[in-house]
Amino acid sequence: MKNLAVIGAGITGITTAYQLLEKGYTVSVFDKNRYAAMETSFANGGQLSACNAEVWNSWSTISKGIQWMLKKDAPLLFSPKLNFHKISWIVDFISNIPNHKKNTILTAKMAIDSRDEFRRILDKENIDLDLEKKGIMHLCECNASLEHGRKINQWLTEAGLDRKEISKDEMLSIEPTLNLTNFVGGFYTKSDMSGDIHKFTKLLADACERKGVKFFYETKIIKVNHNKKQPILTFKKSNEILKQNYDGIVVCAGVNSKFIANELGDNINIYPVKGYSITILLNDNISVKNAPYVSLLDDKAKIVSSRLGKNRFRIAGTAEFNGYNKDIRADRINPLIKWCNKLFPEVSTEHAIPWAGLRPMTPSMVPKVGSGKLPGVFYNTGHGHLGWTLSAFTSQQISNHIIRKDNILN
Repeated sequence: MKNLAVIGAGITGITTAYQLLEKGYTVSVFDKNRYAAMETSFANGGQLSACNAEVWNSWSTISKGIQWMLKKDAPLLFSPKLNFHKISWIVDFISNIPNHKKNTILTAKMAIDSRDEFRRILDKENIDLDLEKKGIMHLCECNASLEHGRKINQWLTEAGLDRKEISKDEMLSIEPTLNLTNFVGGFYTKSDMSGDIHKFTKLLADACERKGVKFFYETKIIKVNHNKKQPILTFKKSNEILKQNYDGIVVCAGVNSKFIANELGDNINIYPVKGYSITILLNDNISVKNAPYVSLLDDKAKIVSSRLGKNRFRIAGTAEFNGYNKDIRADRINPLIKWCNKLFPEVSTEHAIPWAGLRPMTPSMVPKVGSGKLPGVFYNTGHGHLGWTLSAFTSQQISNHIIRKDNILN
């Protein structure tokens, strides 16, 4: 294989293109948007968070989803509208509950390896992404949350991650701006980081282009065929319909990966789980001084936050199971603003930019990385809420897999 096409210019697609380029492949990247990282990789929570590796497969998650079904501002909102796709995903999700511990440890190990590879890429390409190396603090509002955190800590320790339990006094010493009235304690992972995923992806895409990757932006993939030997892409660019054979393709298309896989005879059960964020513009000195630099994760509210340079503060979270709908709902944005007002009352939320994106989630919460049924078809997709956290590792993983396939064929 010499000529490879990557479908999708989000974080997984761009890191995949970068890894393949480093290994000597000729790479083309296809995306319907005008720039890289314009959808799910545009304005997420900004965390590189091995500490958030716990998968959601538990009866507790199912219970909360049912309890919150009619609560519009719930951290987890599950629309009661059902179709075959949603039902099959739920059934597979439940079947993975016995794998809760195993998949959490696996995800944490992947995240740790990914962090090392991310640093390598960052250093090599000298990318400035408002990176904060101040760790991630996990906030617990009750003793039950602390007990659960201690259990997960054992699993994370088994994976090789150092996340320590901390008292309220220690929490304040780490992040003095935080209003701790409603919290009893927490956990701190010093080795985790935060930053601007859009900046990183866009700048890495620029680096790829300088080194020879060909980008087909504003290009719609119409069909993916296969002639039994190699995949064939039919695509529309500037009102012209074109067809091109490739030695291989890597599907990194987020929530649309499922539909491309269907065309190729593969069953990739990915469901779109909508997440929301606000980017608060810190336009006054008081807000700049009182917004936290340490990245946070609120266990109960399912909200995360990250400081993006001096003048931006990102707050993200919630999960909405409501199909392929990217509408921004005020009743889902309001909890993010209220969270900021409560925890950081001196920070003005007057200028808060809302955003919503669809996380591509597999029922096991583990990404799909590997070959399809047909020759030259590969996948690096389904990263859920940990796309940035895992992307450096899974892109390395799929590129190594393709090299091994090449060596066998040759």
